[in-house]
Amino acid sequence: MIGRRGRELGLPFQGETGGFNAITDVAGVEVGMVTLIEGDGPLVAGRGPVRTGVTAILPRGRAGAVVPCAAGYYAFNGNGEMTGVVWVEESGELQTPITITNTHSCGVTRDATIRWLISRGIGTSQDWGLPVAAETYDGELNDINGFHVTVEHTLKALDGAHGGQIELGSAGGGTGMICYDFKGGNGSASRIVTVDGERYTVGVFVQANFGRRECLTVLGAPVGRHITRDKLRKKDQGSIIAIVATDAPLLAHQLKRIAKRVPMGLARTGTVGNNGSGDIFLAFSTANAKAFAAGAGVRAMEFLPNGSLDPLFDATVEAIEEAVIDAMLANDTMVGRDGNRSIALPHDQLLALMQAYGRG
Repeated sequence: MIGRRGRELGLPFQGETGGFNAITDVAGVEVGMVTLIEGDGPLVAGRGPVRTGVTAILPRGRAGAVVPCAAGYYAFNGNGEMTGVVWVEESGELQTPITITNTHSCGVTRDATIRWLISRGIGTSQDWGLPVAAETYDGELNDINGFHVTVEHTLKALDGAHGGQIELGSAGGGTGMICYDFKGGNGSASRIVTVDGERYTVGVFVQANFGRRECLTVLGAPVGRHITRDKLRKKDQGSIIAIVATDAPLLAHQLKRIAKRVPMGLARTGTVGNNGSGDIFLAFSTANAKAFAAGAGVRAMEFLPNGSLDPLFDATVEAIEEAVIDAMLANDTMVGRDGNRSIALPHDQLLALMQAYGRG
């Protein structure tokens, strides 16, 4: 779903956004999704109901898929999975597309990414590939043990990746996700910042599937304390995957520092990172493509000094906060397995509470 985002409702988020207010505002980044919604009623393992999907993010788009990006990752709470990050940490590079799906399909999308790189004639930057594939749990709404996400779905998401507007809320890997006990899923946002006289873009994408209702805070207003009806999870459970992209020239250790700022944006929405949550984040830069191109020899890298990074830290925190809120706002109530119902964050009640707390 595209539309009905926080800014459209008048929420006063800080910062200048890119044209799409999405991760795709970083030039070259492409996103594709396949959404699977089938069946209703009681759960029958292997048959449904199905409420899931897969999201694919191509850091340099298809045209530049073989060229790595400088990258860093950070796990705030590790009760989750993001494959390939051991090599990201070791090499400082992101060498493959990123896929995000449900917990029990993570391996499928990981392996399918390699198949896509080989079968489409793209190849890998070394003789093997270690794809980044991440997950969050959608078992309250989806037949997660039915293994409905296939290689073919992943290939379709990768083939369909594009720039511009992307689907928020219940789409792709975010289809069956729940955030603060409201219907959650995909969120994205961007910021334009000026650093040392140059303008750069920071874009984020989240698969939001975390948080307890009572903790939800929107721009400082304790919204979750006041909307207590129709809870499904009734506890802090689930995870969040966050991807941060930028065109600012940064080194791997600086991108790890960017990834470490994601929890600051999440904290603004109310979470503390509970034991059951897999809060795993990856940041990459699309700058320095020539330095990462194939071949031998000495390379030259451009990078900002550490003392210039504060605007990028600010942008990351602001964009993550907005992306999480939009994951709930750009959404509809969903009924899944066994009649389980996850309600959408009601716009009218939210706006009334924002007014009551002077945040309108």
